Amino acid sequence: MSRRVVRQSKFRHIFGQPVKADQMYEDIRVSKITWDSSFCAVNPKFFAIIVESSGGGAFMVLPLAKTGRVDKNHPTVTGHTAPVLDIDWCPHNDNVIASASDDTTIMVWQIPDYTPVRSITEPIVTLEGHSKRVGIITWHPSARNILLSAGGDNAIIIWNVGTGEALINLDDIHSDLIYSVCWNYNGSLITTTCKDKKVRVIEPRKREIVAKNFDDPIALQEMDTSNGVLLPFYDPDSNIVYLCGKGDSSIRYFEITAEAPFVHYLSTYSSKEPQRGMGFMPKRGLDVSKCEIARFYKLHERKCEPIIMIVPRKSDLFQDDLYPDTPGPEPALEAEEWFSGQDADPLLVSLREGYVPIKNRELKVTKKNILDNKPPSGPRRSYSSCDTGFSRVTLEDLLDEIKSLRTTVESQEKRISNLENQLHELSNGTD
Repeated sequence: MSRRVVRQSKFRHIFGQPVKADQMYEDIRVSKITWDSSFCAVNPKFFAIIVESSGGGAFMVLPLAKTGRVDKNHPTVTGHTAPVLDIDWCPHNDNVIASASDDTTIMVWQIPDYTPVRSITEPIVTLEGHSKRVGIITWHPSARNILLSAGGDNAIIIWNVGTGEALINLDDIHSDLIYSVCWNYNGSLITTTCKDKKVRVIEPRKREIVAKNFDDPIALQEMDTSNGVLLPFYDPDSNIVYLCGKGDSSIRYFEITAEAPFVHYLSTYSSKEPQRGMGFMPKRGLDVSKCEIARFYKLHERKCEPIIMIVPRKSDLFQDDLYPDTPGPEPALEAEEWFSGQDADPLLVSLREGYVPIKNRELKVTKKNILDNKPPSGPRRSYSSCDTGFSRVTLEDLLDEIKSLRTTVESQEKRISNLENQLHELSNGTD
């Protein structure tokens, strides 16, 4: 008589637990566009969600602690002229988020620590380079200010957000629509899936495919799910992959090991209502005192429900084996270093004392000012035929006036920001 040997794993008893009703985010107008993104993004400070919007595209940002019913007049982040399709928080600045839109642009935004009294309409920088809608954006895991985007033009562009420039354009690698893109752990390679049913591993700086033949999978898992796309989330600290199906009501999780059969099914978290999207909290945003090893933000039609994944432990002490040092908020490389060919793993932080989010850091963009470019010397087109009265002196006067007006606007924006900060401090003092 044979005995079945149970594989030993510290994650064998993981269970999912929804939060209490008063810790959910209620009455949110979740976007109804049919797109395959997760529709939301989360970090240790904020929860962001793409919402229904008239006259363009918008998303909403809420402080994590602002649970309960959301005011219908809560400010949004709005600036796109068409629906927002994807959003992603910068891993090296918890106050910076990027948004991609059907209007072919990417916008990068600075979110204040306080709740603004009106909608945020001015991005730090607008990135223009795609000829069709932009449906995927993802930040580099270890280099500062590097953002990747993929569009309906079958192109991938890698940007230096600090200068607003597109430095790498991979427009001849994919012959069909790109479904997904992700970086590897140190950001030296990217992996893509495509409508042509091929998976590609690409070295973006060399603009070449490193691997494309995946005929023999190391493991094959049949998923009993709906027709919706699967949203995979991988935690390299625990080697656990979580699979969430859009339109499904389950989260399945598997442990990945170096020995055959490599992929081990752990369990399934199931609920009654299907998910429209899913956010995944970075490890440094978890509550280590509760042995929480993952947290999801499940979107319903009108609300968001956080779900925490817990490894049951009896001890109240810090569990070293559950929480190895994890990627922190400081970049390991500058953008120029990565573009020149350098690679570096993310800089790690300890979670032993819990993680305290750092204060708001401003993202500075240094763009070349096109107004500083002098008109070319030599023969110039004459405007006398249409009697506009334009002259070299008049043009330069106009440019000087534009510069002066721009300086005035910037100073007024700073004054408004200072007044909002004072209002925030006064309101905190009266609470």
